[in-house]
Amino acid sequence: MAPQSHPSNPLALAVLALLFERPMHPYEMGVLLKQRHKEDSIKLRYGSLYTVIELLLARGFIVAKETTRDGKRPERTIYQLTPAGRDELHDWMADLIAEPVKEFPQFEAALCLLPVLPPDEALALLRQRLKRIEQTAMGLAGQIAGISAQNFPGLFLVETEYRLALLKAEQAFLAELIQRIENGWGPLDLWRGLHRDREATIAKLYEQYGGGPMS
Repeated sequence: MAPQSHPSNPLALAVLALLFERPMHPYEMGVLLKQRHKEDSIKLRYGSLYTVIELLLARGFIVAKETTRDGKRPERTIYQLTPAGRDELHDWMADLIAEPVKEFPQFEAALCLLPVLPPDEALALLRQRLKRIEQTAMGLAGQIAGISAQNFPGLFLVETEYRLALLKAEQAFLAELIQRIENGWGPLDLWRGLHRDREATIAKLYEQYGGGPMS
């Protein structure tokens, strides 16, 4: 029998990681993820959190340790990691760290369809995105500097540093792309032709290159 694949929701990985620390109930998991700003990297919804817990229970990665009640509050079930869950956490993390996978970011999808926008509009939108990326990167750099000044262990900031590195890389890419378009890249006359006389320009593309603007 082929081994089961890892769960598809990264929130499941976060739950396993939290239970690696100690047993806890779902509400506490959600609070800790928010306190540690992990929702910046992992999409967090409380409804999804309970769905993920059911999945991990079904796979035998976690078990209910005990049910407690604090005063008049509803009962809360405390979960703990099983040996199988500990192995899954290790193997899943090892795969994610070591093996690059093809992801499909929305901005990349927009770039591959860029010809559908007139070049002047595309330029304006790219400049707008660049400005927002610059602002976000500055804010993130300030956040990292502020936390680092408190002698907070760098190990727990690594995902924020990675996010900043990606922002800086996109910032450099956008600045270069904008400059290339301003200098006539595209070429601009072909790009503008798609919006002045789309049928004629696409016919020319098919004749010269065997495909349309998005082939």
